[in-house]
Amino acid sequence: MRIAKLPLIVGFPLVLGACATAIPSAYTDRNAGFANVASQITPAIGKRTVFAQSQAENEALKREVQGMVHRKTISADTAVQVALLNNKGLQASYANVGLSAAEAWQQSTPENPIVSIGILGIGAPELGAYRAIEGLIRANLLDATTRKQRREIADASFRQAQLSAVNDTLTLANQTRQAWVNAVAAFEVVGYLKRAKATSDAGSELARKLGETGALNKAGQAREQAFNAELAGQLAKARLNATKAKEDLTQLMGLWGADVDYFVPDALPRLPKSVGRVSNVEAKALRNRVDLRVAKLGLEAQAKAFGLTDQTRIVSDLELVAGAELEREVGEDGDTETDVLPQVELEFAIPVYDTGKARMRKAELMYLQAANVLAERAVNVRSEARGAETAYLASYKIARHYRDVLVPLRKTVEDEGLLSYNGMITNTFELLTDVREKLSAELEAANAKREFFMAQADLTAAIYGGGAGSGGASGEGATLAAGGGAGH
Repeated sequence: MRIAKLPLIVGFPLVLGACATAIPSAYTDRNAGFANVASQITPAIGKRTVFAQSQAENEALKREVQGMVHRKTISADTAVQVALLNNKGLQASYANVGLSAAEAWQQSTPENPIVSIGILGIGAPELGAYRAIEGLIRANLLDATTRKQRREIADASFRQAQLSAVNDTLTLANQTRQAWVNAVAAFEVVGYLKRAKATSDAGSELARKLGETGALNKAGQAREQAFNAELAGQLAKARLNATKAKEDLTQLMGLWGADVDYFVPDALPRLPKSVGRVSNVEAKALRNRVDLRVAKLGLEAQAKAFGLTDQTRIVSDLELVAGAELEREVGEDGDTETDVLPQVELEFAIPVYDTGKARMRKAELMYLQAANVLAERAVNVRSEARGAETAYLASYKIARHYRDVLVPLRKTVEDEGLLSYNGMITNTFELLTDVREKLSAELEAANAKREFFMAQADLTAAIYGGGAGSGGASGEGATLAAGGGAGH
């Protein structure tokens, strides 16, 4: 009868450890959390993203990307889509979602019991092989009682990782769109400077010939040649800037090898006919900003961690040890008698020195810190939304001013100068000066147009996330497409 007690004693910790809730499939799925990430990307920027976890999936994406860019002139939308499919840093961010799911899975799983078996009196002559066998099973009671709270904390971190991945995706999309704008605008500047250089070459050659005839002094010749030399340096620098801007775009899209053989347009698209204010821009930003939602989840996680710390403030380690000792003895009649002695132990740390007050204070301050971070983020989001809308509207007005006022005026001056030149009222150098001033105005107009499209991207980043320090998305309003020309 005493031997029958052994399975009951040994089985008690196992029954205790088995009292665990079922593990949600959201943690164990191969694409844990990614479907939620992808579902938030398309409404914000109208693009799809994938999480490649096998060689076959990576090869399929490589073929798709190659078909989109190889020897083709790409638009801003194409550049963003390629980046979302091909950027390896973004894939690492998606892998982090899976890691947080695995952590929540692990926190939902009971801690394994520890089994120890000891054999005493090995080789006892009167008993044969051994004198006693001792078996113990150790179960962590604190793990069982705090598993629910720890899983809630891990679940908050899992949801936070998903939002962080969304934030990273929007940031990459915004960076790629702005890199495309920078690259196209840089090549547009090169085009204007090439035209200015052609005009300068003509002026320099004319000055040289007039100098040979004595009609132009050396100072006049040197002035034209110096201007031509300065313009040559500016053109070389502009070409370098365009090459670097395109390389920045290539890097964000994750391209290398033969895939870098693609083109961008020669010029940015035209300005839209009109733009309007965004109604309730602050409210939209507060409702949609991903980084703000990440901060809210951070506060939630700290609140749960504070509760767990309070629950374990006094008892930080509690273990139940159960088992039995089987002991053999030789009786007076020479027969071997076996006794089974049940054992139950409870182990815990005595809070003599560490009473848990320091841990409680630490948890309290971490919660206070998270609350202040969230409050600051909300203030910043409002400010960024207002500032982005102001910059968007102002940059459009400035770009329209250059396009509709300054450039037409410079063109009128050039046309009138050409008429005066044909009537021999003005000389060649005055006409060349008018042409240069018109080209300078066109350069300023091109830069103003670039600033508008950058502000357009910043506005949506301020609403959804993706700007400096948060995350990004494509601009509202006119969609950036190929401007003109074969591209570079």
